[in-house]
Amino acid sequence: MSAAMSEQPNKYYFIIRGQRIVLEADSSIQTIMEKLQSYKSRVALYFEGFQYQLGDFQLRVGKVTPTHSDNLRGIIMEVEYLPLSSMDKSRQVMEEFVDIWQEAISKRSLPGHFMHMEPNFVEFGLSDHYSSQHTAVQYATVMAQLIATQSVQAARN
Repeated sequence: MSAAMSEQPNKYYFIIRGQRIVLEADSSIQTIMEKLQSYKSRVALYFEGFQYQLGDFQLRVGKVTPTHSDNLRGIIMEVEYLPLSSMDKSRQVMEEFVDIWQEAISKRSLPGHFMHMEPNFVEFGLSDHYSSQHTAVQYATVMAQLIATQSVQAARN
């Protein structure tokens, strides 16, 4: 899987989930790989939304659609605790935030369900210090889940 992020337009990320590799490269790598016929995007999902600052928390909320389509595949929420870049040190604060969020959501009768996804970053050789590579792995995990969910729903119909 691969990812590009609007906050880093000059970077492109490849995530090879089977071998647990994350590669950060110049954005031109995608064109080079396609010309070499070593890589071709099969499914492209577009994440679009808004960013909010709530005290020490940065919240990104958006919709996920296939590229060049308006069909909603999911809604994503990314939470960042700004004072700490150590995931281990911020884990308790983040878990409390998610618990409060889930409690607030459960009081409303909204369709769908909330899924907490936290990849094992150590498997990808990533340190405890949060980086854009961590974000790329998270988005790849979300994309894989959305693709798998879509496949299961298609099989049921």
